[in-house]
Amino acid sequence: MARVKGAMATRKRRNKTLKLAKGYWGGKSKLFKTAKEAVMKSGQYAYIGRKQKKRDFRKLWITRISAGCKMNGMNYSSFMNGLKKAGVTLNRKMLSEIAIHDAAAFTALCEQAKAAVK
Repeated sequence: MARVKGAMATRKRRNKTLKLAKGYWGGKSKLFKTAKEAVMKSGQYAYIGRKQKKRDFRKLWITRISAGCKMNGMNYSSFMNGLKKAGVTLNRKMLSEIAIHDAAAFTALCEQAKAAVK
Protein backbone atom coordinates (compact mmCIF):
# COMPACT_ATOMS: atom_id res chain seq x y z
CA MET A 1 0.00 0.00 0.00
CA ALA A 2 1.25 3.47 -0.88
CA ARG A 3 2.44 5.83 1.85
CA VAL A 4 0.10 8.76 2.47
CA LYS A 5 1.78 12.07 3.15
CA GLY A 6 -0.05 14.94 4.85
CA ALA A 7 0.76 17.60 2.30
CA MET A 8 -2.84 18.57 1.56
CA ALA A 9 -3.87 18.79 5.21
CA THR A 10 -0.72 20.71 6.13
CA ARG A 11 -1.17 23.18 3.24
CA LYS A 12 -4.83 23.71 4.19
CA ARG A 13 -3.96 24.34 7.83
CA ARG A 14 -1.21 26.78 6.91
CA ASN A 15 -3.38 28.64 4.44
CA LYS A 16 -6.08 29.01 7.09
CA THR A 17 -3.57 30.68 9.43
CA LEU A 18 -2.19 32.88 6.64
CA LYS A 19 -5.71 33.95 5.74
CA LEU A 20 -6.29 35.05 9.35
CA ALA A 21 -3.01 37.00 9.20
CA LYS A 22 -4.02 38.93 6.07
CA GLY A 23 -3.32 42.63 6.49
CA TYR A 24 -0.57 42.19 9.06
CA TRP A 25 2.66 44.07 8.43
CA GLY A 26 5.71 42.49 6.82
CA GLY A 27 6.51 38.83 7.24
CA LYS A 28 3.65 38.37 9.69
CA SER A 29 1.28 38.12 6.73
CA LYS A 30 3.58 36.10 4.44
CA LEU A 31 5.60 33.65 6.55
CA PHE A 32 3.77 30.83 8.29
CA LYS A 33 5.85 30.73 11.46
CA THR A 34 5.56 34.45 12.26
CA ALA A 35 1.95 34.54 11.03
CA LYS A 36 1.06 31.73 13.44
CA GLU A 37 2.59 33.65 16.36
CA ALA A 38 0.82 36.86 15.37
CA VAL A 39 -2.55 35.14 14.94
CA MET A 40 -2.24 33.42 18.33
CA LYS A 41 -1.35 36.70 20.03
CA SER A 42 -4.14 38.60 18.28
CA GLY A 43 -6.57 35.92 19.42
CA GLN A 44 -5.44 36.49 23.00
CA TYR A 45 -5.86 40.24 22.61
CA ALA A 46 -9.35 39.73 21.15
CA TYR A 47 -10.36 37.45 24.03
CA ILE A 48 -9.09 39.92 26.63
CA GLY A 49 -10.71 42.80 24.75
CA ARG A 50 -14.14 41.17 24.90
CA LYS A 51 -13.86 41.05 28.69
CA GLN A 52 -12.49 44.61 28.95
CA LYS A 53 -15.31 45.99 26.82
CA LYS A 54 -17.86 44.92 29.43
CA ARG A 55 -15.81 46.56 32.20
CA ASP A 56 -15.35 49.76 30.23
CA PHE A 57 -19.04 50.15 29.45
CA ARG A 58 -20.02 49.53 33.08
CA LYS A 59 -17.48 52.19 34.13
CA LEU A 60 -18.94 54.63 31.59
CA TRP A 61 -22.51 54.02 32.75
CA ILE A 62 -21.54 54.52 36.39
CA THR A 63 -19.75 57.78 35.53
CA ARG A 64 -22.83 59.09 33.68
CA ILE A 65 -25.19 58.11 36.50
CA SER A 66 -22.86 59.70 39.04
CA ALA A 67 -22.82 62.97 37.07
CA GLY A 68 -26.62 62.97 36.96
CA CYS A 69 -26.79 62.29 40.70
CA LYS A 70 -24.43 65.17 41.51
CA MET A 71 -26.72 67.53 39.59
CA ASN A 72 -29.53 66.44 41.91
CA GLY A 73 -27.48 66.74 45.09
CA MET A 74 -26.78 63.04 45.65
CA ASN A 75 -23.86 60.73 45.31
CA TYR A 76 -23.88 57.53 43.27
CA SER A 77 -23.82 55.02 46.12
CA SER A 78 -26.71 56.57 48.05
CA PHE A 79 -28.68 56.86 44.80
CA MET A 80 -28.23 53.17 43.99
CA ASN A 81 -29.01 52.21 47.57
CA GLY A 82 -32.18 54.33 47.48
CA LEU A 83 -33.32 52.78 44.20
CA LYS A 84 -32.78 49.29 45.59
CA LYS A 85 -34.81 50.13 48.72
CA ALA A 86 -37.53 51.75 46.59
CA GLY A 87 -37.79 48.58 44.51
CA VAL A 88 -36.70 50.17 41.23
CA THR A 89 -35.01 47.49 39.11
CA LEU A 90 -33.43 49.44 36.27
CA ASN A 91 -29.97 48.40 35.13
CA ARG A 92 -27.07 50.84 34.90
CA LYS A 93 -27.25 51.04 31.12
CA MET A 94 -30.86 52.23 31.21
CA LEU A 95 -30.21 54.59 34.11
CA SER A 96 -27.35 56.23 32.20
CA GLU A 97 -29.55 56.63 29.10
CA ILE A 98 -32.26 58.26 31.23
CA ALA A 99 -29.67 60.55 32.85
CA ILE A 100 -28.49 61.72 29.40
CA HIS A 101 -31.75 62.00 27.46
CA ASP A 102 -34.49 62.62 30.04
CA ALA A 103 -33.33 64.86 32.89
CA ALA A 104 -36.85 65.22 34.34
CA ALA A 105 -37.31 61.46 34.68
CA PHE A 106 -33.87 61.11 36.25
CA THR A 107 -34.71 63.86 38.75
CA ALA A 108 -37.89 61.94 39.64
CA LEU A 109 -35.80 58.81 40.19
CA CYS A 110 -33.44 60.79 42.44
CA GLU A 111 -36.38 62.05 44.50
CA GLN A 112 -37.68 58.50 44.81
CA ALA A 113 -34.27 57.29 45.94
CA LYS A 114 -33.97 60.12 48.48
CA ALA A 115 -37.37 59.28 49.92
CA ALA A 116 -36.51 55.58 50.21
CA VAL A 117 -33.21 56.26 52.03
CA LYS A 118 -34.84 58.48 54.71
